[in-house]
Amino acid sequence: MSTAIEKTDVLVVGSGFGGAIAAYHLAAGGAKVTVLERGPWLKSNDFEHDYKLGSSYTRAFDFVVGDGMSVLGGNCVGGGSVVYFAAMPRAPRFVFDRRGSIGRRMWPASVSRDTLDPWYDRLEESLSVTKQDWSDVSYAGGLWAAACDHAGRTANPLAVAIDNSKCVNCNWMMAGCRFEAKQSLTVNYLPAALAHGAEIRPLHEVQHLTRTSEGNYRIHFDIIHEEDYRLRNGSGVIEAKIVVLAAGAAATPVILQRSETHLGTMPHAVGRYFSGNGERLNTAIINEEKAAEILGLSRGDGPAYAANQIGKGPTVASWDKLDGSLPEYSRYSLEQLYFPPGLGTILAQAPDATGPTWFGRDKKEILKNWKSWLTIFSMTEDDNEGVFGPPPATGNAHRISQQMLGRGSLSYKPTRNTWHGWNQADAEVKEILEKDGLAKVMPWTNDLVGAYTVHPLASCRMGDDPRTSALDDRNELRGHSGIFVTDGSAVPGALTVNPAMTIAALAERAVPGIVQAARHRGVPVTYGAPTPTGYKSGTKVDLPLLRTPAGV
Repeated sequence: MSTAIEKTDVLVVGSGFGGAIAAYHLAAGGAKVTVLERGPWLKSNDFEHDYKLGSSYTRAFDFVVGDGMSVLGGNCVGGGSVVYFAAMPRAPRFVFDRRGSIGRRMWPASVSRDTLDPWYDRLEESLSVTKQDWSDVSYAGGLWAAACDHAGRTANPLAVAIDNSKCVNCNWMMAGCRFEAKQSLTVNYLPAALAHGAEIRPLHEVQHLTRTSEGNYRIHFDIIHEEDYRLRNGSGVIEAKIVVLAAGAAATPVILQRSETHLGTMPHAVGRYFSGNGERLNTAIINEEKAAEILGLSRGDGPAYAANQIGKGPTVASWDKLDGSLPEYSRYSLEQLYFPPGLGTILAQAPDATGPTWFGRDKKEILKNWKSWLTIFSMTEDDNEGVFGPPPATGNAHRISQQMLGRGSLSYKPTRNTWHGWNQADAEVKEILEKDGLAKVMPWTNDLVGAYTVHPLASCRMGDDPRTSALDDRNELRGHSGIFVTDGSAVPGALTVNPAMTIAALAERAVPGIVQAARHRGVPVTYGAPTPTGYKSGTKVDLPLLRTPAGV
């Protein structure tokens, strides 16, 4: 006798920005919503101030090494929002007119800064986004701002999703905020989704989709061991009328690739046109005496000033090159950033080294001055040159260690255009920070893990041209009605700024269309719930529905 297949109205894969937002609105509208999350469910008091293997830090991250590109992402309930730095700028207006490598506008005609602004507004309300004052800026941010000013550049405090009344400047934001100052989705959208009946299942890794004769989808998953992610504690299947894929730009295309033998041909753009958001990192070794002499700044005493980075995440950025009149691949932002010991320490290169730059005697010397390091994060325009190879048997990567580390199928060979953007950004960071001997600067090495990104994008991107986009302008997968993609893989290309705000706004924008598709499939769901409460009160926002799909 066969076992009955569990059923739900909407199955959401992933609980980051794309997944949590869809789950909340659909549950609030009356749909039965189930969320499958690959990572663990960590509560605020679970976040440890420790980088040891097995701590919340290694449990909450997924680091996948590819061929020429490595991706660092979230792996827990709340996804990237738990480990992000809460920087929430809007994408510059020129981004939506980028042509990139395809020679035509990448974004759908219906999406522009003007059409996305109402959704940005809604996110600012629900995630309590505010622009920081200079009094909120960390010492590292102030140092970067002063160096920019000294070199004739401008700098601005970042807009962030942080409740500064709760922030204690503990400097562990990247490992999850135990004080709930950071507005991760675990303090707004996900609790609101639960309150409306959504079910969230951690340690459930989706492997592939199949389709029923009635046109519904069956989602096949494995249950992951809570300590050793290489091990499985069983498997299962759930049937749903609507599937929302939001597993992240390094996992969503892999799920779809593995599903192709079951569902039929995938759009050409699935697993292609990957963008690392054009990201690049430089490490500056600050001359403390010069900082005091030239900028009038010193770190002061006490543990809170033991390193330039102590404090919050990025608090200051220079946006001088976010100028739409500049040629494409010449536009970028420069942001002061804290990157914790480990990867950042290894990949930093020693300026003026006479031998190897990332290890050896010269590297050992700069490690002695780690408290005087300042990291600058560049977000440039790349050429969407990433391509995913054949998917692994399970998961998004071959799991190497029990947590965090895997080997993936992503291949990334930077083009001349991408290198042009990186080189320009590197040169400007060097010019700003080496002026009058303030610091010595070198970019991180690409020799060990290739390029690297904490903001993977575009691997199932939206667009108007079926030849170069996997999704239509409603985030629905071409040729597979009822499957929607709402994570960073839907973003068409590099944004030149932190992408969380744009990913979230696109997810908000996609919900009315998902609701319409669900209704068309017989799900009694409505749209129009108020924004969930962050540390401000939520308000009901009436926004127009997108165009009605055929047959609705």
